[in-house]
Amino acid sequence: MTAAVAFDFAGAKVLVIGASRAGIGAAIARAFQDAGAEVEITGVEPNCAPQDADRFAYTQLDVTDTEAVKTFARSRSSVDVLINCAAITRRGEEMAPDFFSHVLDVNLTGTFRCAEVLHPALSKARGRVINIASMYARFGSPKNPAYGASKAGVEQLTKSLAIAWAQDGIRVNAIAPGFIVTEQSARARENPDFTAAIEARTPLGRWGQPNDIVGTALFLASDAAAFLTGACIPVDGGYSVV
Repeated sequence: MTAAVAFDFAGAKVLVIGASRAGIGAAIARAFQDAGAEVEITGVEPNCAPQDADRFAYTQLDVTDTEAVKTFARSRSSVDVLINCAAITRRGEEMAPDFFSHVLDVNLTGTFRCAEVLHPALSKARGRVINIASMYARFGSPKNPAYGASKAGVEQLTKSLAIAWAQDGIRVNAIAPGFIVTEQSARARENPDFTAAIEARTPLGRWGQPNDIVGTALFLASDAAAFLTGACIPVDGGYSVV
């Protein structure tokens, strides 16, 4: 079943923060566009991935720059769906306090900045927010302590915004991906023993692909999830239940 058959987002304005590279954000953006939505993406890079250059309106945006985020939001008066995907990690280097703080600024505070400044636009559309958390929100991560802490914060932020913004008709949910094959996970996947251990523990026996996340995103943004808010749904091939 294609995204266009399963969900109809014709006329919806969808904004994906952090979709410039080949990964979860870009896959979600393509799926919403295939389902009829008008999709805009952002990223910290000067340009988005070449394969998406002709598909989406793209804005270079640093989510740690409060004034830049505010300026970006001013020209967007109505947003039906906001997906917060912007995130960084650097396996094995996150014990340095300054870098630890930077990871939190991008992954957690950046998610809040974007959601907060777009609150009026989301309120106008009685929109939906989908934050990308991680299974590391619930597991210890000796090589990625900043990433894990930031994603735990994203899950908690999702719950808090769901309560705060329910009166505005805004639903706020999150997705917690497991081990996904992306540019961000490339460094970890250089270790064949680590890769094999993940596959051995995952009941479905493989790493996920970015497209494995899009069905959950489309569902959370649709009327099929009209009574769902404050949830964080794991999409990890069963890794978290072992």
